[in-house]
Amino acid sequence: MARTKPILIVDDEKNIRLTVAKAMETFGVDIGEAGSGEEALSRIEEKDYGVIILDLKLPGGMDGIEVLRQVRETRPDIHVIMISAYGTVESAVEAMKLGAVDFIQKPFAAAEIRELVAKVMDRDLLDEKKAADYATYIELSKRSIGQRLFDAAVEHVRRAVSLDPTRPEAFNLLGVLMEVRHHQPEAQEQYRAALALDPTYEPARKNLNRLIHRKWDVGLALGVDPKAKKEEGA
Repeated sequence: MARTKPILIVDDEKNIRLTVAKAMETFGVDIGEAGSGEEALSRIEEKDYGVIILDLKLPGGMDGIEVLRQVRETRPDIHVIMISAYGTVESAVEAMKLGAVDFIQKPFAAAEIRELVAKVMDRDLLDEKKAADYATYIELSKRSIGQRLFDAAVEHVRRAVSLDPTRPEAFNLLGVLMEVRHHQPEAQEQYRAALALDPTYEPARKNLNRLIHRKWDVGLALGVDPKAKKEEGA
């Protein structure tokens, strides 16, 4: 999507909304704010938002998952990034089923949320027919999850693996997709494959540990490819 559509920030903490709004100024688009799920849905009716940054836990009777569900029913074109400091496995998996692939955990730096929003915006510009590298297939997979095209998402991840089987991120993402499909044993296999490549890869370690020990208070960890980070900083 062109970086012209407004961004909506939904969080009951005013300081979080202010911090995120400040970080979004670099995009030069209108920024909206809402402190509850009900207010968020009202804002969406008033303006054509392109991205919603949505807290998983909101006050009142409507949490972030319910907001996400209603957004998917009425505006499936809007990209949703989930904020969580409280997320359970069940809610994270449910969010994935509803097309939320991007999560950021509190506390986070302004640069982190800004970089994530930029990636989300740029996914719509990807040309699947021209995809030829690992990073593009990972982003195409995440775009497919956002569209709830999970078979396509799995296929894109597998293509990323075929191009570079040495990176743990694709295996970890494939494990998350297996969890969405309720294939827990296959998910564990993918997390173990990621750790075999890089024993220090924290997202896969957290996901595997959570599944083995049933630590339901820890959310899904999608992770960032450490090799990609290194290349960006080169």
